[in-house]
Formats: sequence, C-alpha cells, structure tokens
Amino acid sequence: MDKIIKGNIVDVHRRMIYPGKITISGKYIKDIVYDEECKGLTNYIVPGFVDSHIHIESTLLSPTEFCKLAVKYGTVATVSDPHEIANVLGLKGVDYMINEAKKSPLKFNFGAPSCVPATKFETAGAELNALDVKILLERKEIKFLSEMMNWPGVLEEDEEVMAKIEAAKSLNKPVDGHAPGLSGDKAKLYASKGITTDHECTQLEEALDKIEGGMKIQIREGSAAKNFDALSTLLNSHAEHLMFCTDDTHPHELINGHIDLFIRRAFALGADIFEVLKIASINPIEHYNLDVGQLRKGDLADFVIVETMSQFIPIATYINGEAVYENKEVKFTTEKPDVINNFQAREKTVSEFFLDTKGKRVQSIVVEDGQLITKKEIFNSTTLKANDVLKLAVVNRYRNEPPAIAFIKGIGLEQGAIASTVAHDSHNIIAVGHDDQVLCEAVNEVINMKGGLVITNGFDTHSLPLPIAGLMSDKEGTDVAEDYINLLNKAKSFGSKLHDPFLTLSFVSLLVIPELKLSDKGLFDAKNFKFTNPLINS
Repeated sequence: MDKIIKGNIVDVHRRMIYPGKITISGKYIKDIVYDEECKGLTNYIVPGFVDSHIHIESTLLSPTEFCKLAVKYGTVATVSDPHEIANVLGLKGVDYMINEAKKSPLKFNFGAPSCVPATKFETAGAELNALDVKILLERKEIKFLSEMMNWPGVLEEDEEVMAKIEAAKSLNKPVDGHAPGLSGDKAKLYASKGITTDHECTQLEEALDKIEGGMKIQIREGSAAKNFDALSTLLNSHAEHLMFCTDDTHPHELINGHIDLFIRRAFALGADIFEVLKIASINPIEHYNLDVGQLRKGDLADFVIVETMSQFIPIATYINGEAVYENKEVKFTTEKPDVINNFQAREKTVSEFFLDTKGKRVQSIVVEDGQLITKKEIFNSTTLKANDVLKLAVVNRYRNEPPAIAFIKGIGLEQGAIASTVAHDSHNIIAVGHDDQVLCEAVNEVINMKGGLVITNGFDTHSLPLPIAGLMSDKEGTDVAEDYINLLNKAKSFGSKLHDPFLTLSFVSLLVIPELKLSDKGLFDAKNFKFTNPLINS
C-alpha cells in the first residue's frame, strides 16, 4: 500500500518550497504534488544528508551502532573509507565492514583503501598492493578510491601509486585526496593526476587553490579537526565545489548531532538554504554516484522531515521508503556485531620504557588542542616535567617488539598514563605517561584487553575495551559514548586540559601529517619524510 507524507516540500533542484504531499510506493517516490491542504504545516521535507568522508571505525562503533545514532540526525548515507580496519586486517577488514553494514538500513558506501600501510616507516597489520586495490574497485560495493595520502608519490608519479589511481579512473570511480597544506602549483599538479576531493584544508587560500585545480572541498568538522570556520566563506562563493564531512568523530560528539550540525551553522551565517542543502546532500550523491534519492519523483525515498526550517531539528528519517527514525525512536533493530581482531603483542616490562636522557637535550613533539598538525621544540632533559613534556611510546601490536620511545608536550597529565590502540593509521599501541611504571601498566592493560582505551594512575584504572580490530566496541552506541565521557572526565581529573586527549594522541602516530610524529619504528620527521633522533647531544 502506498504511503502519503505531508509537509512543506523543499525542492533543492528547482529552488522552491511549497506545501505538498509525497506518495511512496515501495522504495520509491511515486509522486510529489502541491497540496493546498498542507498549508500551515510546520514540518519541512528535505533530501537526506550524506557524510562525504568518514571513517566509521573512528566512531568506536560498529556500523550497525553508528547507524542507530546517525539516522536520528537525518543522515541517510555515508561515503566511508575503511582504511583504519584495513591497516589492521587488510581485505578481511574491508569485507567485515561491508558485511556488517548490510545489517542496517543506512546506505554505507565504501571505498578501496589506497594507502595500506600509510607509509613504509611503520608496521601495519596488512598491506594492500595495486592489484588488491584494483580487485576491490571492481566490486559494486566499492564506490571510489579512498584518500590518497601519499601525495609525494602522486607528484612524483610513483608507479604503485599511479597504478591505483589509474585503476579507479578506468572504472569511472572518483579518487579521494589527502594533502594537508598543499597549495599553489603543487596542489594543482596533485589534482591534475586525477585527485577529485580534499578534506584536509585548514586555510581558505589552500582550498581555493585546490578548487582552481578542479577538486571538490569537503569542509570537515570532526572530533579531531574542525575547519568549518576557516572555510565558511566558501559557502557563498563556491557552494557547487563543496561537501560536508566529519572524517573522524567520536561517540560522545556523535550523540549530539551529525551533518545536521553543519546545516544549522551554515544557516546561522546566512548562507543560501538551497545551496547548503545541496552541499549536505546532492553534491556528494552526484560526485560519488550514490544510490541515494534526491527528493524527486521516481527517486529512492531517502529524505528527512525537520521541525521548522529555522530550528531545523530532524524529527523523522526515511531510507528506501521506510521510516528508520520517527517519534524520537529508532525504528529498527540489529543483531550484535561479529568480532574480528589482529593482536599479537605480549606484556612489556618497565625497563623497556627507559631512555637515558642524561646530558642530552630532548626533541619533543608539541600538540595543540583541535589540531592534527604538530610542532617540535627542544628541551633540556632536566626541565621536561616543568615544561609539561612527558614520555611517549608506540608499541607494535602485530609482533612482539620493543617500544619506540619519544617525548610529547601538551597532553597535560599531572599524574598517570593513557594508552590506546586507536592510533592512526597502523593502530599500534600509543601511550603517554608521567613515569615509566604507570606507562608500562597502561600499555599492558591494553595488551590484556587486545585493544581499547585505558587511563590509570596505578591505583585508579578505567578502560573501554575495543574487541573489534582494537578499534570498535561491540556495545550499544549510547553506552560507548557514556564510557568514553567517563574516560575524558578521568583524564581531566589527572590534569589534562585538552578537549579530548585520547583523540589528540591517536593522531600523534599519523606520519603523513607534519611535523613530528612517532611510529613503532621511531620518531619521524614528517616534513622531510625521514626518521630523527629524540635525543640531541648537549
């Protein structure tokens, strides 16, 4: 039997808003017509929202639990890069995400990870070569080539890199970019090799250079990096070149909103309503050729009902003609996610974290709240604690190897240690501690869980197990969010002033973003793409 939905129709393509009704037959919109009787209704019907670049693993949730939260905020589809789990489990990890996603109504659209491992300077759990990527791209479930983080390889036309790009181009599948700070002629050259998007822009000039080169810019507002304010003027000048994305968002923020947050912020700035909705919906659908409806006759019935355009609060979400969220309730159930992992590390001893700094100066990573890019500073070894410089360790979780040791300023712990297996992109164990004893204890707690988040001062220990690849919980999303908030509160009680020290720490091992980072193989100078020593002779 056909369904009738009434309200104010927001026709983005024709730039019209009118009272009307939608007739749904099965999965499709059978008709959309003007209806005088709908005048006075305060609800508005808009196309469903799409997150144009997200790592589902970074939410710490399984695909099914992510879906239960996202649909509350009008999200009907994602463009998802599974390279986090691919770095842990390779093709098996990509298959896991695809199969788990099928258990929910949300339209997950996965890409073929292009950089597994992200660099040769770290140990990942798997490797995807050009042939593996080509095989993935030939699958109908794979919609694009995921972010090409090896931008030097693109500019230098590295054979393996170009083979992956050419495989995508031959199948008419877009290639996502990742080139933080790349601007001017280099940005245009990067784009000319077939790169179609970038989500790493932090400066307006950088974004404009990439747009001029032919790229689409994904304005990112995630848990780790927030670039909306820096790029917001593009909403009025280059809307046709924009999409919205979260990239990496943690559960305690996802429970408060998703792409709908972007829309309300854009409206508050006075941006054109129709252009904003295109950015949130139509642009990613068309760029990635997604099987998602655009609120037109004959389209799949994927749309959102919001309570007034001024407040823009989603009150119902429809996917393929079915209400998946309505009356403040998620309208579907899912089975508990399967568990898959790759974890071989064994417990460490305190002595393995010792580094003799006597008579040396220390080259320290410096982190800033809300930034992925780090800096470096040099300190006398006798003044480390006074300057908030703590010991940092990365432990290979795929083999039993000694920890790599360095130093970090800006975490702010006055006691205790934190450790985690969410450590981009290879997801080894990363930990920071006030002393070697508690640092070792935090690492061993993670090892015993075979993945997760830990904070401890030796007496008071709190943890969040992540049994799925050491990246995701098998618990319900709201429970994971609550557990995560508890960890953050404990970190604050231990002295950290960071908004989210776990999130900040997770990017300290991401070698493709400058300036100084740490892998399981050692301290890495990301500007010059080579290892460097944490200790300098005085």
